[in-house]
Amino acid sequence: MTDTSFRTIIEPFRIKSVEAIKFTTRAEREAALAEARHNVFRLHAEDVLIDLLTDSGTGAMSAQQWGALMQGDESYAGSRSFYRFQDVVRDLTGFAHVIPTHQGRAAERILFHTQIHAGQVVPNNNHFDTTRANIEVEEAEARDLVIAEGRIPSAIHPFKGNIDLDALERLLEEDAGQNGRLVPLVMVTITNNSGGGQPVSLENLRGVRALCDRYRKPFFLDACRFAENAWFIKMRESGQAERSPKAIAQEMFRLADGCTMSAKKDGLANIGGFLAMNDDGWAEAARNLLILTEGFPTYGGLAGYDLEAIARGLEEVVEEPYLRYRIRSTAYLADKLLAADVPMIRPAGGHAIYIDARALLPHIPPLQYPGIALANSLYVEGGIRGVEIGSVMFGLKPDGREQPAAMELVRLAIPRRVYTQSHIDYVAEVVLAVAARSATLRGYRMTSAPRALRHFTAEFRQIDRAIERSGDRAM
Repeated sequence: MTDTSFRTIIEPFRIKSVEAIKFTTRAEREAALAEARHNVFRLHAEDVLIDLLTDSGTGAMSAQQWGALMQGDESYAGSRSFYRFQDVVRDLTGFAHVIPTHQGRAAERILFHTQIHAGQVVPNNNHFDTTRANIEVEEAEARDLVIAEGRIPSAIHPFKGNIDLDALERLLEEDAGQNGRLVPLVMVTITNNSGGGQPVSLENLRGVRALCDRYRKPFFLDACRFAENAWFIKMRESGQAERSPKAIAQEMFRLADGCTMSAKKDGLANIGGFLAMNDDGWAEAARNLLILTEGFPTYGGLAGYDLEAIARGLEEVVEEPYLRYRIRSTAYLADKLLAADVPMIRPAGGHAIYIDARALLPHIPPLQYPGIALANSLYVEGGIRGVEIGSVMFGLKPDGREQPAAMELVRLAIPRRVYTQSHIDYVAEVVLAVAARSATLRGYRMTSAPRALRHFTAEFRQIDRAIERSGDRAM
């Protein structure tokens, strides 16, 4: 039996294999960043000391998952591994149709390409980057309806990821006036990544279900961090403390009609995802596109051993010792930064901390990309790679206009079961060192970028002091 009376929450695992990491000098990091055109996505991973770019597919698998790989059935059709995967997903979600994909964005593409049309509106608490892009490529609108507290980094609310039910009702009423042609489906992202990894309450999800029933709309979850969301519900929502994370997760899924899922997050796997739903017609359309773009419906672009790893990961991720450690690891870093008055989204999210670059760097205008300035400085200072979630990621509108994003953030996403407490202590030291000289940081201009998902490959140049003093805010 686990004794939870002590204050220290230890890692619920032993380390059986290690990978060496490369140490670099400041001069080497400056040269590497210049070669990457000042975009940390373009760095060679071996030149990064602590990689907090994303928690997607970057975690460490368990011994049980590695053992499951040996059980993989690589049959093209009807693989035994698919049926094991399907059984686990159905037990967790209750959805009738389980369609494997190579990752979450493939599930998004299949769902949106088959079910939405130009001019429609897909509401969500907050769409993340690939979700938004896959809606906008269909010439539809991805509309964010997160509650007011979710748009204010310093606001304190136990469920800042909640969707604004009043705003959703107004949109669905507008849809009713257009004979139901405006809104094809309603989505909620758990946890809310764009808004700081913030959870959504069961009460809020029940409210969405009620509205979708009233207006006869399908309700889908973007469920890639469902287990972390379930843990927050257990810890924060009245009447949920005695329930298991799995039972809470099962209720969340059963409130919905389907989900998209990146198994690279709370599937504890390095690749994979799925689209799941109850509607037979929607599932048939999805499978037809899957065959065209991903593969046969019983492998969906994945090897049999990937399906085995995901199945085991979905079982492990709802275990209480794992979730207790996971959420506390993120809060531990947040506590250190908050103690030093580093502005960030509060309370801490599940998978990451989000530094408020707009508050930390008020002298850098939004369209000189303060998030890029901060992310690049963290890399040069200590070899830490984070990611901008601000006007580079979300500032370009479908009509080509550029406008500041609602928030200018830098996310430090913690991979699952990878880094130790001393790694996190080091991250905190580097962040505090950069914050201490934040007034010296300079903005950037974008020199090259694609129109879609530009943050992955954009190129930047630092703005020199002379231009900055002249007031040039060119993009």
